[in-house]
Amino acid sequence: MTEKQNKKELNGQVISDKMDKSVVVRVERFVKHSVYKKYIKREKKYLAHDENNECHIGDQVNIIETRPLSKNKYFRVKEIVRKAV
Repeated sequence: MTEKQNKKELNGQVISDKMDKSVVVRVERFVKHSVYKKYIKREKKYLAHDENNECHIGDQVNIIETRPLSKNKYFRVKEIVRKAV
């Protein structure tokens, strides 16, 4: 049974890099309101593993789902899409 599972890929912005080998990434998405049919911005924060401490605040990154690395950390940084100014 070596089937490849689809892993969740998200992109977001790094909002904290104060931890060692970890970053906090804010992922925004738009959902449609059930009654008013207006699109609303929703955001969620994820802890992601950053092995080489390359990410800094303001960077746009892609994160990918992985096995649990700690109590709250189950994503890792796949790539840095855009560096902060």
